[in-house]
Amino acid sequence: MITRRSLLKSFAVGTAATALPGALLAQQGQGQGQRNRNANTADAIEALEVKGDIRQSVSKWTFGSIPMDEFCKICKKIGMVAIDLVSENEWDIVNQNDMIVSMGNGVDSIGFGFNRLQNHDRLVEGFTRLIPIAAEKKVPNLICFSGERRGMSDDEGLANCVVGLKRLMPVAERHGVTLHMELLNGNMHRDYQADKTPWAAEIVKQVGSERFKLLYDIFHMQIMEGNLIDNIKKYKDAIGSYHTGGVPGRRDLDDQQEIYYPAVMRAIKETGFKGFVAHEFSPKNGLQSLREAVKICDV
Repeated sequence: MITRRSLLKSFAVGTAATALPGALLAQQGQGQGQRNRNANTADAIEALEVKGDIRQSVSKWTFGSIPMDEFCKICKKIGMVAIDLVSENEWDIVNQNDMIVSMGNGVDSIGFGFNRLQNHDRLVEGFTRLIPIAAEKKVPNLICFSGERRGMSDDEGLANCVVGLKRLMPVAERHGVTLHMELLNGNMHRDYQADKTPWAAEIVKQVGSERFKLLYDIFHMQIMEGNLIDNIKKYKDAIGSYHTGGVPGRRDLDDQQEIYYPAVMRAIKETGFKGFVAHEFSPKNGLQSLREAVKICDV
């Protein structure tokens, strides 16, 4: 099959390309497709030795076209120990590749979370089913969400989240699985309630269990409040996991964006953090972007 990319590449070398027979063009397209597939294998990427003081992971959705089995091999080769935001049906695949599911997908969503009392029965039922399975599959963490404001005050939303989450803490504590509420920015996810660290940290305080923590998304919190290093230090006891991403654009952790990740990673390390830092950005250069991110964060 002729791809638009392969045709444009042929046209770029001169007008003679327009005279190529259709069969030859098709052959070139097939060859390009094979090269693209080969680029997404463990054999195509150079191994990376890491110190490993920061336990690194990656959100699978950012490389969604790569089969999970192969993706695990790739990630292990470049010094990662886990895969993040994995659905229940792929937990076994990650385990079989001697990797960790650093964060399992839960049963709520950005728009359907704990800030509404009418959601609680459904959420409690879903997480009560999922938590023992996560424990059995050695998945230490599950993601959860606050939900959207839709006119609700922050005080009411906070109180409602505490009520719902407290109902789940006995089962989470019994099975040793931690729920993590993700902090997101309200510009990208309009009206999302857990968009500030102090608000969400107060939920952690009032829930009062080691089995409820925050997923501090560095990309989102740089947009919402900045002051990353001070906030990481101040709220270290409330934070259980991290996500990365370049600002602006949620792209690579390179010198074209405003966060200096080595300093942020050193601050995380200095807090004594033992959880997972998961990369969650749209790569400019495929797996090479991921490899570079691992190098940058290996402080």
